[in-house]
Amino acid sequence: MKAKSLRLVIVLAGILTAVVALGVAILAVPVASWRTGELPAPPLSLIAGGPVVAMSNRVWIDTDAACGHTERTDPDDCFALMLLIRSRELKLAGISTVHGNATIDTTDRVTRELVAILATEGWEVPKVHLGSDRANADAVSVAAAPAHAALRQALEEGPLTIIALGPLTNIAEALKDKPNLQRQVSRLVAVMGRRPGHLFHPSEGVSGGMLFGHGPIFRDFNFDKDQNSAKHVLAMDLPLTLIPYDVARKVALTGADLDGLNANGGASAWIASHARGWLQFWKQDVGKDGFYPFDLMAAAYSLQPSLFSCAETKAWISPDARLWSWGRGRDALQVGLDGERPSDIKAAGPALYCPNIAPGSMTWINSRLRFQSKAL
Repeated sequence: MKAKSLRLVIVLAGILTAVVALGVAILAVPVASWRTGELPAPPLSLIAGGPVVAMSNRVWIDTDAACGHTERTDPDDCFALMLLIRSRELKLAGISTVHGNATIDTTDRVTRELVAILATEGWEVPKVHLGSDRANADAVSVAAAPAHAALRQALEEGPLTIIALGPLTNIAEALKDKPNLQRQVSRLVAVMGRRPGHLFHPSEGVSGGMLFGHGPIFRDFNFDKDQNSAKHVLAMDLPLTLIPYDVARKVALTGADLDGLNANGGASAWIASHARGWLQFWKQDVGKDGFYPFDLMAAAYSLQPSLFSCAETKAWISPDARLWSWGRGRDALQVGLDGERPSDIKAAGPALYCPNIAPGSMTWINSRLRFQSKAL
């Protein structure tokens, strides 16, 4: 009897081992969509350097800068702020802070600290306005913040290009029920949006299957932090450019880049020091020697749109077409062709989608980041 029981245990153990081995083998199959993070999709009609759009050089920046607040807090907003404030092409009408990468107390403090350093270097800096401390919830109204009134006032004074580096809470609150001010938005440049089904993981294309194919998966962060505001803004039918994760993964900032900025001193060195923890996170957890500068791409687009390849698309908010989904997915901001739009749409509108940037663009961006001459 004992011998039979032992044989049964051995057989069951063998079956279990075989099942586990088969599961590992299946997960190790190099599935292209898992390695790249993308589902097959019809190609978009990208236009290199365009299409050309009207953008006022009078600019408002909305930011959730929390650069280096923790090792897993990206410094991208600070790179974007420095690039924009040091530009001679733009007239900055104001800066608003918003929740997102951290609480509003942190994002407001970090933004003011960086702006103050740039002011000591001789740059003309705009006023910073405190913005929303939380996302827009249908059941709870967003409290009025100084940034809402300030942005309305700036729009009353003339057309603006709004560069949204964080969630769209301030934009939605300033413009809601204000069609006359909505018409004053020359263009809204927002860091969000993606093709249906795209998973954001920074190790796209590495060899390996589902088990070994990539590191951490990122969210479409700015959209996810306030989906309701994104729905409200998309429904306003503003001239909209989406700067997605896709374009950021075409470039990277490395330790050598941070060393070069550090050697410049001032605001450059301040940002470089606040980016070291993020760089280390990418090395250890993502397995890359540099990080994708998401928000910096929006600043670069606002200064030099000809560097980007963009497509005129339809944008919609609907349940996500995920790679691996059982049942209903979470809402996502997706772009594509008319034929790709699902039936269950919460909001929709046209958008310029810019997933590519010209080769060698990082050289131009780095030269601008290191630019120290004071504004005239």
